[in-house]
Amino acid sequence: MASLMPPAIVVLGPGALATAQRVKALYAGAQIHALQERAQGDIAFSGLSEHLRELYRRGTPIVALCAAGIVIRCLAPLLASKGVEPPVLALAEDGSAVVPLLGGLTGVNVMAREIGAALETAPAITTSGELRFGTCLLNPPEGYALASLAQGKRFVSDLLAGEATRIDGAAPWLETVNLPRDPAARHAIRVSPHAWDGNPEHLVIHPRSVVAAASVAHALLAEHVREALSANGIAQEALAALVAPAARMGDAGFEQAASALGVPLRFADAGDAAHAAEMAGPAEAADSANAAREQANHRAHASAAALLDALALPASAQRLAAEHGIALSVAHEPLDARTLGEARGKLTVLGLGPGRADLLTPMARAALDEATDIVGYATYVEMAGPLRPGQVRHATDNREELQRARHAFELASAGRRVAVVSSGDPGVFAMAAAVLEALEASDEPRWHRVELEIVPGVSAALATAARVGAPLGHDFCMLSLSDNLKPWNVIEKRLRHAALADLAMAFYNPISRARPWQLDRALEIVREVRAPGTRVVLGRDVGRPGETLRTTTLGELDSSQVDMRTMVIVGSSATRGFARGASSGEKHGEWIYTPRWYAQDGGVKG
Repeated sequence: MASLMPPAIVVLGPGALATAQRVKALYAGAQIHALQERAQGDIAFSGLSEHLRELYRRGTPIVALCAAGIVIRCLAPLLASKGVEPPVLALAEDGSAVVPLLGGLTGVNVMAREIGAALETAPAITTSGELRFGTCLLNPPEGYALASLAQGKRFVSDLLAGEATRIDGAAPWLETVNLPRDPAARHAIRVSPHAWDGNPEHLVIHPRSVVAAASVAHALLAEHVREALSANGIAQEALAALVAPAARMGDAGFEQAASALGVPLRFADAGDAAHAAEMAGPAEAADSANAAREQANHRAHASAAALLDALALPASAQRLAAEHGIALSVAHEPLDARTLGEARGKLTVLGLGPGRADLLTPMARAALDEATDIVGYATYVEMAGPLRPGQVRHATDNREELQRARHAFELASAGRRVAVVSSGDPGVFAMAAAVLEALEASDEPRWHRVELEIVPGVSAALATAARVGAPLGHDFCMLSLSDNLKPWNVIEKRLRHAALADLAMAFYNPISRARPWQLDRALEIVREVRAPGTRVVLGRDVGRPGETLRTTTLGELDSSQVDMRTMVIVGSSATRGFARGASSGEKHGEWIYTPRWYAQDGGVKG
């Protein structure tokens, strides 16, 4: 069975949580997805059908604690290709029934047996081949790939009809399986990296045991690798990795080729060996274009071969001749690509949003799930959880932004996948700027080869604004009142100009014990030009437990109503409010918004 993503355990009510926790304990990284306002889980969702479809589209295994019919109706529009579906199971809330629904070729029956064993419940497996033989022959374990699904189905049908089989090659996972065996059988399960020859009586399974190396990236690299494999009778499904020079890390040509081939891209540093290999071979000057091309290809192939020499490949691995500067190595057993050379590291700077699980964007959640290391201020690292076993936390003090960014680059340049976390949006008074500053100041080549991505989040200002309506519905600005990183006179100047421009304003870091006077001073400046009736919104811990919201006016606002965890939004002259209707179901009495149109007089004093 291929390696699976951690499953999503979907619950619709509190009665399913105890069973869900037992299933979660079986799978590292599994998370409980709970229907919002009905149950508490790791991730909240509001609409079951769309949530299940999104999980399915992403290839996430699904364990749904509800009736099987509900799951079938939700996913029915997506059931197009049986070969690519993730495992989907329905599970009774009390654990009394385990029903595999989809994913027979991606391990659903294996999961059903695992869950059934944990819950002491016999799974309702209906797959005929699996019932007869105790395994799905069309779902080989990780490290192996089926040559042809269509031929595999015919082969299993023959065995069910009474044919016997032999096993050619090493298939340790089949040693204890109840197959009808006969060493002289016409039918054979052939485990080999060599391509299927079309024999209808053979079920061919390829160990991922082949490595292709190349020293030069170009648009035809993937096609040249396929040609090299085909020329040697090797199946593309047997390819375990593409290897490139470490100095070319970040070259888009290699990335595109590996993606087209569907294999991991690994890097090796052949060093002096590669240089010596390039210099080997004909030394005489080329007297024709063909000779020049031949010498260039020889040097490229020698450099690629040197990359294979730098890897920890089995001593028994066979080297095969190839054209176009490609070098191939074929082993007898599957190779773990993670042990070959090194990966290109990735550093993702992401925003966690205001703190509520359902306000974390799917893109940010995916980056957290794939990260090996989580780096950030201790409070935000904790907020990023739950983390799966094996993920390493690197929590630091809130004032160590540049040191934190440098540490993240060191981790990523060693091939790790690092997530640097901030609350809200990482580009709003958060870590994205610090990460870019650290990178610009560095002359370390390894840092500049790291894949860097900035993933946006829901900022505190936007989350607070949405809770009361649309106070930032027209032109606005965001200002931090902290003078830790900029002089207070700069803050005053910007406040005055923003107030004169009649911009709505969102104040971050409005007050603290170390600077209790600054908010009052900021309000003095704004009151010089903004009317006392200007609408103000105070949002404390929006999106977190204990959230409070209050609407007031600039004239009534007092700094004692604000602390460091409060977002202060001061409206423009056009910002207005009106009473919420009883049908809104909200405890807050007003909607606050700034209309899209604008009065010509600007609405400021004087």
